[in-house]
Amino acid sequence: MNISINFNVLNQLGTFTVLWESAINGFRQYTLLERNMSPHSIEAYLADVQKLSIYMADNYPDVLPNRVELFHIEHFLGYLHDLGLGARTQARILSGIRSFYRYLILEDSIQIDPTDLIEGPKIGRKIPEVLAFEEIEIALAAIDLSQPQGTRNRAILETLYACGLRVTELVNLQISNLFLDIGFVKVIGKNNKERIVPIGQSAIKFLKLYLEHDRKKLTKIEANDSDTVFLNRRGKALSRVMIFNIVKDVMVSAGINKKVSPHTFRHSFATHLVEGGADLRAVQEMLGHESIVTTEIYTHLDINYLRETILSFHPLNNS
Repeated sequence: MNISINFNVLNQLGTFTVLWESAINGFRQYTLLERNMSPHSIEAYLADVQKLSIYMADNYPDVLPNRVELFHIEHFLGYLHDLGLGARTQARILSGIRSFYRYLILEDSIQIDPTDLIEGPKIGRKIPEVLAFEEIEIALAAIDLSQPQGTRNRAILETLYACGLRVTELVNLQISNLFLDIGFVKVIGKNNKERIVPIGQSAIKFLKLYLEHDRKKLTKIEANDSDTVFLNRRGKALSRVMIFNIVKDVMVSAGINKKVSPHTFRHSFATHLVEGGADLRAVQEMLGHESIVTTEIYTHLDINYLRETILSFHPLNNS
């Protein structure tokens, strides 16, 4: 993977540029080899740190990466605010810079992390669109199974909703990781973490129909994609964009005017489970979230659920 860093925009040459470039290149290797991050995430983190290096060159040209202090970071965040960047964008940039300074700590390049005491911008909870169960049923029923890709597309949406998969997890799903006879799927999630997710009978039915009939009709399958579940007509793995387009087309056919993406099915999966009384820890495991806090955000717990939880489990309510 070749991720280039453009330092032509830096005002200063010599020691400043060399040391910043060296630190960022070291950070790139760290994110790739030790954190095993995706190329997209690495590019974003490097761009975040480069923004800081450009700001420092313009405003503090004598300050090297290991000499940056708290007030420099605060001034940089103020600069981002003055540019008109939203709180969410500022928080994402700050996240990349925090990771950069954690790396410098690990390398013993610095003793004190200048981002430790930084409070990120306040971000409200952004609740993605969710489909009611009745809308899920309408969408699934709108898929014309008589069309060449109908069964495949039905299996795709069934699997998204039945297992709460991320779109990348769906396109990378392997036949060898399907255990349909016992109702489970092995999913390879972020950072190659594996998890086992139950899959319902409706999704199993359409997956089997697709695998045993439509997929077998493909005259040629790319060698690299021989174990990939969902393929296009040329026998190649579907892309993320293709999954988005399939979902969009189905919503149009179903007459559903909400802003719907593949992630909407994941969010609906979690929401419907929690509303049905599922244990939040179980939902966390099925979604592959490291933190229960993330699961709470994605399931946007309503006040009735929280109230019932307190009434049921708080010791003073059970004495």
